[in-house]
Amino acid sequence: MKRQFNNQNLLIEGLKNGDEIAYVHLIEQYHNRLCNYANSLIKDDLIAEDIVQNVFVQIWEKRKKLKHELSLESYLYKSVHNKFIDEYRKGKAVMALEKKYMTALELAIDEKDEVQEQKILTILFDAIHQLPPKCKQIFLMSKKEGLTNIEISQCLNLSKKTVENQITKAFRILRNKMGEKYQTILMVIFQNISNPLS
Repeated sequence: MKRQFNNQNLLIEGLKNGDEIAYVHLIEQYHNRLCNYANSLIKDDLIAEDIVQNVFVQIWEKRKKLKHELSLESYLYKSVHNKFIDEYRKGKAVMALEKKYMTALELAIDEKDEVQEQKILTILFDAIHQLPPKCKQIFLMSKKEGLTNIEISQCLNLSKKTVENQITKAFRILRNKMGEKYQTILMVIFQNISNPLS
């Protein structure tokens, strides 16, 4: 017989004790409402679903720290909102990165030429895509997601020196693939985007 968790204290106690039935009850009770709330914020069904799933995973992982006086509903909605903010900031970081690329290109090209800029960006992004898997992952975590070298090392369980070496390796490969024709432009791009995000 399926146990009832009409009392929030019972539900929290069940979660704290690792009761999977309590966890399923929590998901069934709040999943749709939280997805609707997340989608109202981010306007993307898939990302909204990911946000809610991550919130449920987080509450399970931290279940032993739950307090009986906690309002589960408020906690869940606040967690969804916080994760939406994280997604928004990541999106802003990507837009900022693209803006830095364009600004660097404009500084490097004497006369503004949109066709030339697009051509260079296409070559550059293709070269990034062809980086060795680990090198590419670390480079994008640094330059796209805006993580510091220490954050990357902790996330991937690597030494800070290894992360630094992989980013240096990525720069070297990109310079070689782009060719001498774009060396000056690459120097300007790397000067403009590498320091703030490293």
